Amino acid sequence: MHSVSQQQAAEAYPVSRIERTRFWRDGRFRAMECLTASFITHEFSPHSHDTFSIGAIEKGCQVASIRGTREFTGPGALYLINPGEVHDGQPGEPDGYRYRMIYPDTELLVEIIEDVTGKAFHGSPSFGRQLLTDPELARAFNVAHRRLEDGDTSALEGEESMYCVLATMFARHGSEIIRAPDYGEPLAMRRVRDYIAEHFAEELGLETLARVAGLSRAHMIRAFRKHYFITPHAFQTDLRIRHARHLLRCGATPSDTAQACGFADQAHLTRQFKARTGLTPAVFRAG
Repeated sequence: MHSVSQQQAAEAYPVSRIERTRFWRDGRFRAMECLTASFITHEFSPHSHDTFSIGAIEKGCQVASIRGTREFTGPGALYLINPGEVHDGQPGEPDGYRYRMIYPDTELLVEIIEDVTGKAFHGSPSFGRQLLTDPELARAFNVAHRRLEDGDTSALEGEESMYCVLATMFARHGSEIIRAPDYGEPLAMRRVRDYIAEHFAEELGLETLARVAGLSRAHMIRAFRKHYFITPHAFQTDLRIRHARHLLRCGATPSDTAQACGFADQAHLTRQFKARTGLTPAVFRAG
């Protein structure tokens, strides 16, 4: 009854009239990043994470694009986004939306899977569908997330709730992937992708990337976007932000992080960081 009443209260409470975010790291889950937010106008630029991105909408509607597909998501929907998957998000209605997210790393999910099954997990955990509808599990996730955030229950209850939700998510929607070469990936695009990854903090030109691919500039941009669902410049910026997250987690200042990641200044870092995380670098660092 306690879980149901908590969920009913959340569903009855309107989305905040102003944009709000709360970000923290939970030491019980390998310093897993956690976010609860209400967004009215904020639009996420295409981005990806080194971790899984798992969450659910509590109120309102979000429009999200992933793997070239654009979907409207509301209460009852689950986000089960694998590491490295490019996605974005915008409010789907004028009043915006409120949602909860966690960002567990692969090692944490493997630990939970091995605990539950009692067997070694040799591949990589993966979710076959990134956006799906599972009202029961979405409600359970929101209750568990709220317990982690509020701290009004025992530490054991909060940890147990989220642990069971993550185990159920993988049992219901996950699979084991044995990584194999992607033979469908054009070699020219792999060369461009690798070159950007090796030089992400540097200023790059289209002519250089086109030469790496052995294609014209226009053809290179079209092919890269078709295969990775992101432009070369957006991919470079995403890599810069992913590296910035790592530096900030390690205690680097926003100004030092901006310089190390190739941004013109701290203000530029802040704009790009918030466009992809919903947070400023200072809030992310302090979480």
